[in-house]
Amino acid sequence: MPVPMYIVDAFAPEPFTGNSAGVCILEQALPNRLMQKVAAELGISETAFVQPLEGNNWSLRWFTPTVEVDLCGHATLATAHVLFESGRVSEGVVNFHTLSGVLVCRHMGERIEMDFPAEPPQSVDPPPMLIEGLGVRPAWVGKNRWDYIAVCESEDTVRTLRPDLAKLGRLPVRGVAVTAQASEGAEFDFVSRFFAPQSGIPEDPVTGSAHCGLGPYWSAKLGRNELIGYQASPRTGQVGTRVHAHGVTLSGKAFTVLRGELLI
Repeated sequence: MPVPMYIVDAFAPEPFTGNSAGVCILEQALPNRLMQKVAAELGISETAFVQPLEGNNWSLRWFTPTVEVDLCGHATLATAHVLFESGRVSEGVVNFHTLSGVLVCRHMGERIEMDFPAEPPQSVDPPPMLIEGLGVRPAWVGKNRWDYIAVCESEDTVRTLRPDLAKLGRLPVRGVAVTAQASEGAEFDFVSRFFAPQSGIPEDPVTGSAHCGLGPYWSAKLGRNELIGYQASPRTGQVGTRVHAHGVTLSGKAFTVLRGELLI
């Protein structure tokens, strides 16, 4: 049965930037092993599988090329974009039922806003493998339920980092976010990169869910609730963050670059 499939660039200032996500629109659930095979076949950071429930409620799951993940920002943005753009959801709001609870996405002109849980990092002593893997000693290290967050002294340190991915891949976490305050005069507030070899993603182009931790951290440091994060991967991308009592609202643009059918 053919399955409508899209490739969408999310958190992207223009097409062919940001982070690519596959979006598969299902009429009925697929076996886990088949969804995992599809994600491996596409070979991009995450592939989303979305299925209608009632009204503007949809079930949503995400797979990297090797594992299912509990939360994914850019593939959620990509999925909401496809549903709004194709007219499958016309109300301007969609509720995704996921492994991380209900995620609400709103169509706001050129951007989409997404209500995500806040995951502020707690200060920890960095394990030796983290320091060895990064090749630099961070100014501060924190950890939330998914990732290590390593704060560096400068934006240049983040941009020029050449980590040992084999060593980072031995850490018992989803991934490692490396971040610093943006240089003076920049059009964004903080910069980051994200490495997740243990999840099948050596360096993620733009990681929305990492901003569930980065947003609260930099909001506390800079004394502002609304910030712009810049992910300095080769593709680059921007994530708006608004920290509030109920979590973190992430926002960004998305562009469909491919439409087709998955023949399974």
